Amino acid sequence: MKKIVFLFTILISSTLSFAQFKGQIPEPKKYNAAKVIDPDYGIKMYEKLNFQTGGDSVRNDKKGYACQGWVEDFYDTGDLIHRGYYEDGHLTLYKNFFPNGKVERSFIVTGYKKSTMQIYYNDGKIKSDILYFETNPQVWTDYYNNGQIEYTEENAKNMEYLIFRKSYTQDGKPQEIFELINPKKKIYSMKEYYENGNIKGEGQMIFNASMVDYQKDGNWIVYDEKGKATKEKWVRGEEQKAD
Repeated sequence: MKKIVFLFTILISSTLSFAQFKGQIPEPKKYNAAKVIDPDYGIKMYEKLNFQTGGDSVRNDKKGYACQGWVEDFYDTGDLIHRGYYEDGHLTLYKNFFPNGKVERSFIVTGYKKSTMQIYYNDGKIKSDILYFETNPQVWTDYYNNGQIEYTEENAKNMEYLIFRKSYTQDGKPQEIFELINPKKKIYSMKEYYENGNIKGEGQMIFNASMVDYQKDGNWIVYDEKGKATKEKWVRGEEQKAD
């Protein structure tokens, strides 16, 4: 708990001047933006230093010791790319930046075993919002550039099974809605949609823990693109033939 309180104190103080942390910062590195910003995944090179999200690497300073305290890196243009707080060479709090100064991602520990990361488009709009429990992404939401949710899911803390999974088109039409409706029996409601938003199929699914799989179970209704319905019967992933 003391460590968590300390990290929140660090976050608040991060707006103070660079000079206050000068003694803790090793020689900064400089990067070419075209080489380090992936068009799909952004600035990923620091993730290996984040133990909270599964990273397993340690950053050393120019003397070969594990980095401690605040570290800043820059683009070869002189613009800031990274400001992070390091403990024994791994990140506990940081922000990455696009060349235009907008935040590319922000990470912070929020509680016991919990941390959050927000990833952004280069115009400042939210791209992904992730809640980690231990090193697992328990809740993950991706957004289109227009702010509409593209994909969202929540897992049980142990990552053993899903709580829900939903996806949408860029104009907000549902593509798939998958939700836990009976936690004890691990029964789910499932709805799939055509691109125009019309329903494609709906029914129940059940989680098979031994196979780590979600299987159709019970009565299903399947629709063609004109809306004509066909009934199906499933038992744990096996379609039953009509009598």
